[in-house]
Amino acid sequence: MDPAVFFIDDDPSLRRALVRLLNSYGFSARSFASAREFLSEKLPDSPACLILDLKMPDVSGLDVQSTLSQCDQSVPVIFVSGQADISTSVRAMKAGAVDFLTKPVDGDELVSAVRRALDRSTRIRDERQNQKRDREAFDKLSPREKDVCVRIAQGLLNKQVGFELGTSEKTVKAQRAHVMQKLGAHSIADVVRLVERLRISGGNHLSRAAAVGSR
Repeated sequence: MDPAVFFIDDDPSLRRALVRLLNSYGFSARSFASAREFLSEKLPDSPACLILDLKMPDVSGLDVQSTLSQCDQSVPVIFVSGQADISTSVRAMKAGAVDFLTKPVDGDELVSAVRRALDRSTRIRDERQNQKRDREAFDKLSPREKDVCVRIAQGLLNKQVGFELGTSEKTVKAQRAHVMQKLGAHSIADVVRLVERLRISGGNHLSRAAAVGSR
C-alpha cells in the first residue's frame, strides 16, 4: 500500500488546502476534524505519518502523540501550531516528533518534513519485520538447540557447551549443525548477529536459554 499522510485540524479550509498540497506531491492524504475522529480509525498496514495541530478542542496534540506511542504505532508525528511556546515544542520533540512547524505553514517545509517522517516510518516497519523474522527463526529451534545457539553465539567451543549443558561434545556438534540449518545461517557470525539482534530488541526468549547451565 502507498504511504499515508494524516492531518488533524479543526480549520476546514486549512485541511482542504493541505490535503490538496500533499496529494499534488503524490502522497495519499486524509484529513480529520478532530483527534477523536482520527483515533477511531483503523490505520492502514503501510508507512504513515500524522500532521497534528498542537491545540485542539477535544484532545490535545501532545495527548494524541502519547496515545500513538503507547499503542506502539509506527506513525511519526509532525506538529503544526500558531500558538506554541518553547517548552511545549521541546516536549513534543523529546517525545519523538519529526518536526514542529509554525502557522502559516510553508509548503516546502511541510513536504520535506513529511518525507522525513515517512522515511522514519518505513525504517521502523522494516526493523519490526526483521525482528519478527529473527524471532520466528529462533522459535523453530528446540529448547536444547536454543541453549546451544546462545552459547555458540557467546563464543564457546563445542566441548565447553557440552560441559555447561551436561552432554557430550558429539551431541553438541550435531545440535550445532541443526541450529545452523534451521536459522539459515552460513557461518557462526550469522548466528552471533541474529542472537545480538534478538538481545537488543529485548527478546525474553533468550533469557531461559542463557540461564540453563549457569545455576
